[in-house]
Amino acid sequence: MSELTAHHHDAHALENHALVSENTKFAMWLFIASETIIFSVFIGIYAVFRFQNKDIVHAVHEALGFGGILIVTLNTFLLLTSSWAMVMGLRSIQLDNVKGGIRWLGITALLGVIFLVLQYYEYSQLAEKSITLGFATDAYEGFGMYFYAPTFFHGFHVFVGVLLCLEVIRRARKGHYSKDNVIMVELFGLYWHFVDVVWILLFTLIYLV
Repeated sequence: MSELTAHHHDAHALENHALVSENTKFAMWLFIASETIIFSVFIGIYAVFRFQNKDIVHAVHEALGFGGILIVTLNTFLLLTSSWAMVMGLRSIQLDNVKGGIRWLGITALLGVIFLVLQYYEYSQLAEKSITLGFATDAYEGFGMYFYAPTFFHGFHVFVGVLLCLEVIRRARKGHYSKDNVIMVELFGLYWHFVDVVWILLFTLIYLV
């Protein structure tokens, strides 16, 4: 009788854990949906500006030159690589290799920090060319406002993502995760992949089109 009771208790616990996991994932998807709306507004506004002010955008691209585009391309590669590291980290923990997962997640956080450093460097280069939030030069009039709003907002999301990644690593070191308990790692993965996809859209629209 006691064995049946224990078995029933374990099954009930697993059922509750699965329900909590699904609800938590649903909440994360709702959050991502709300953030998608905000980014869509930013992207839509920039797209309209880009269509109506092709000469200004072309002048900015000329001012950036090959070096400026190269830095942003490198940043894109780093962010894509960080998502791959995130996947490997999750997979390692799912295979009960928590130490390996911590290493991969550490790479994810490091690449996120490098992305932010390079973005700051890009902003400093733009400022030197008078591409700012104001209207310092007629050639770039209005561009700064439409450029900095979505890219800074995205950079803020990367910053938050790095903090979340460090928290996941901290909890992993304390033994909070195993192959049967990876929900928080999965949630961070959803967030980080969302940030990655948004950057691909921004990179394509702002720097390539």
